[in-house]
Amino acid sequence: MDAIRHEMKAIQGILFEAYKASGGVLALLDGSSASQGALAGALDKMAGQFEGGAVMLRNFCERHHPGPARRGGKPAPPKIGISGKAEVNAYGWLHIELSALLPHCRFQTPQYLRDTVARLLDECERQGQAIPRYGDALLIIDEHCDIDSRRIFDQDNKGWKAIPNALKGRAVSDDDQFTLGIALISTRSGRPACHIYLIPRHDAGDFFTMHGGGYPLFP
Repeated sequence: MDAIRHEMKAIQGILFEAYKASGGVLALLDGSSASQGALAGALDKMAGQFEGGAVMLRNFCERHHPGPARRGGKPAPPKIGISGKAEVNAYGWLHIELSALLPHCRFQTPQYLRDTVARLLDECERQGQAIPRYGDALLIIDEHCDIDSRRIFDQDNKGWKAIPNALKGRAVSDDDQFTLGIALISTRSGRPACHIYLIPRHDAGDFFTMHGGGYPLFP
């Protein structure tokens, strides 16, 4: 138990530092002379600390959870799909919906995004849907956003590389350019979300015909 307590205290310390970083962001927002560079740095620091702490806490709970409550105890709380969902349609296409836009990430792949995609795939399998595996695939990342909900518009400044990293070795054999094609597109929407599709490369024409025509991809 001492080792578990030590690990929990370490996670608590990281989350406390993240909380303090959020106070720094508020201080910058309250000030009238804060530079855009200082605010950007503070936001990146805060997000990185919260995301790192969240991944550590997820793994901690996974390792040390004692299992379902004994009969007669309180029922387990219902799962809330706050992070998103994963599903497979009748064509064998994989769809992952993230309930957030791609993070701003110029320098490193966001750990939280990769971990979230992996866990959504795990949940999809637990619900009885087999994750397809492709040897020649196309990955389509479709951000749903508008001008009010998105501030970073350059695709090379978004953390999308975490997605093929999470799929490699599981839904696609590799993520090299001859095995996995990648398309980054956007859809104007007032509901921010990120829709990820993994399909056989030869189905690309059918996908974009249906997508462009507004036909339901996952009825």
